[in-house]
Amino acid sequence: MSSIGNRRFSEELVAMVGRRVSVSTGDGKQYSGELMGIDEKLNLVLGSVVGGGESTMRVVLNGSFVREIDLLEKPFDLRALNERLARAFPGMTKLREDIGAILVMDSIKVTEKGVVEGADRLSATRVKQIYEEFARETSKKT
Repeated sequence: MSSIGNRRFSEELVAMVGRRVSVSTGDGKQYSGELMGIDEKLNLVLGSVVGGGESTMRVVLNGSFVREIDLLEKPFDLRALNERLARAFPGMTKLREDIGAILVMDSIKVTEKGVVEGADRLSATRVKQIYEEFARETSKKT
């Protein structure tokens, strides 16, 4: 059970990379910026940082000082997109949360950024339409 929990924890951390976060440190400082990278010890790199009394391009924080990391934006809902794609392509979608992607017919790769592989396939046009509709609908809700 522990390895499953560790894997899920790692997946959640990876899903935060590239997103805006707020970080509290043990010494009471607050930093806000884009999470550029993070490791298993919670050492992290923030980009476009505001906090700690100044603005800067990059900050590297030692994980032993990190007290809290808050996600400041709503994450992209790959599961909901997968459900929608599965209605159009029954039995032909695979949700790969570990890589942040959905595989359609094992040849079309969809991420939160859209169709990133297999775009030359005829069926990719339909996948792209479903993705764009889903993205429009979810952006209206936020």
